[in-house]
Amino acid sequence: MAGLRVPSVLVTGANRGIGLGLVQHFLGMPAPPQWVFAACRSPTGQRAQELQRLASKHRNVVVIPLDVTDPASIKAAAAQVGEHLGGSGLTLLINNAGMVILNALEDETLEAMTRVYTTNTIGPLLMGQAFLPLLKKAAQGSPGSAMSCSRAAIINMSSDGGSISSPAGWDLMHVPSYRCSKAALNMLTKCQSLRYKEDGVLCAALHPGWVQTDMGSSAGHTPPVTVDESVRGMLKVLSSLSEKDTGTFLDWEGKVVPC
Repeated sequence: MAGLRVPSVLVTGANRGIGLGLVQHFLGMPAPPQWVFAACRSPTGQRAQELQRLASKHRNVVVIPLDVTDPASIKAAAAQVGEHLGGSGLTLLINNAGMVILNALEDETLEAMTRVYTTNTIGPLLMGQAFLPLLKKAAQGSPGSAMSCSRAAIINMSSDGGSISSPAGWDLMHVPSYRCSKAALNMLTKCQSLRYKEDGVLCAALHPGWVQTDMGSSAGHTPPVTVDESVRGMLKVLSSLSEKDTGTFLDWEGKVVPC
């Protein structure tokens, strides 16, 4: 993480699991971000108590109400972040919010597919659109700098379950709506990388591993990777990303995941 210097970062789904772990690790950096925007749907809810505790201890943490399935909520969040940043841009957007519905293929429904796809794929699309002006401003604030997560970047939290050529974990969970949404997210990441390259914004998809979170444990199995291990690994990966990596799909150890 020595090469990662992030003046500002926004993490969605920041009230628990990987999102909360990311916030904690950003705060624990030798040179923490000036602004850590921690976004979640219910900032005052029971599941956000630890996040609120962090915000009370760290003046650079701003808890943002955000529902990534609601365009109005996204627009309001972008405006709030912009106000805090003043004339500066947003360095790093991590689209971490996600959901899974444990349906087998024969039980999949229109409602479930739509809910999961809206959260896992359309949400990151809308977030990228809404926060692009702030990301561009961050990139423009570092003229001459190479593309990196320390300049301006969008990181989409994907899954190896979205790999078409290597459908990991099929025997444990079918979850076709989740798999399809992550496969689509990988393509969205590629599209963002091609379009936003001209703006100096690096875009990549990350597989965090099978992590010990509520979502990771939802099928009744204990995942092998802790939140701490996953986040440490991903931040190391982020510190190494450069222009050659934009549009790629990597795991928490920096290995390329087949699409």
